[in-house]
Formats: sequence, structure tokens, C-alpha cells
Amino acid sequence: MYAIVETGGKQYKVRVGQTLDVERLEANAGDTVEFDRVLAVSHEDGVKVGTPALESAKVSATIVDHVRGPKLTIFKYKSSERYRVKTGHRQNYTRLKIEAIEL
Repeated sequence: MYAIVETGGKQYKVRVGQTLDVERLEANAGDTVEFDRVLAVSHEDGVKVGTPALESAKVSATIVDHVRGPKLTIFKYKSSERYRVKTGHRQNYTRLKIEAIEL
């Protein structure tokens, strides 16, 4: 059984017991989060797809931790103008553990 949820402008395929990183959520570690925007659910009877979301479906998850992603290096360069800029970026993520998928 799996579900497709939308959070942070991105779509994720989740299963019960799975751990995944999503865009930073404003909640503390140990809190329970429910995703109401469930786009599709697959179960033993088949696949249910919403238009665009299923009203009766919910996905419950527990926040494990807030983490930061790997460092990305951004290097801008123009050869004939002596233009060089090197910057970096690390994205903030929230690590979730999927507890239940309800239909």
C-alpha cells in the first residue's frame, strides 16, 4: 500500500514505515503531522486517484528531526570579463517517518 502526497510544492510516493526528507515544516521534532493533500492511494482493491486530491484520504507522519542537505557550490564565470563568483547553499529539510495511510 502506498500513497502520493503533495507538500512543499513537490509530490512524494510514501509507504508506511518509510523515512523521507521534505521541505522544512514549522513544527517540532516528535510532533505528528497529517497530510490532507493526498493525490492517489494504492491498496489491495486497486488504485484510487483524486481530481485533484482525495477528500477522504489522510497520511499521518511523525517528525524525526530537522536536517540540512548537502552543500551545493554555485560558480558563475565569464571568461573574457574576469568575472568569478563562488557561493554555496544548504537547504533545510524535515525528516519524517510515515505512520499511517488512511482511506
